[in-house]
Amino acid sequence: MAVLTQEKCVACRADSPHVTEEEIVQLHPQVVEWRLLEESGVRKLERAFRFPDFQQALAFTEAVGKAADEEGHHPRLVTEWGRVTVTWWTHKIHDLHRNDFIMAAKTDYLYGRLKTEEPAVREGERRGPAR
Repeated sequence: MAVLTQEKCVACRADSPHVTEEEIVQLHPQVVEWRLLEESGVRKLERAFRFPDFQQALAFTEAVGKAADEEGHHPRLVTEWGRVTVTWWTHKIHDLHRNDFIMAAKTDYLYGRLKTEEPAVREGERRGPAR
């Protein structure tokens, strides 16, 4: 089985094939932390990523945006204090495509890279906004 992070997205048209249930069974274990969901009849992959502050959440959002532009495949990104929710689906086919699994794997890779670069949050350091 190909490693998804090494694959490139392919251009999609409205008649491009959706992933089959068999393909999902093969691909989902490579992005196991992603939730399969359905919104308004459209299957999607979604994952929330946690960060110790807004700046790191924003840096991750920007990194995912850059990767999306490079691949020509764009997610829904919701950036909040300490959290980024990423949702992948293929707009042209209103469903999941292999590209979505490729980009989910690349998003996980980016998160792993950012997490190894971030300074450790010291015990007792403020972790959230003042309330």
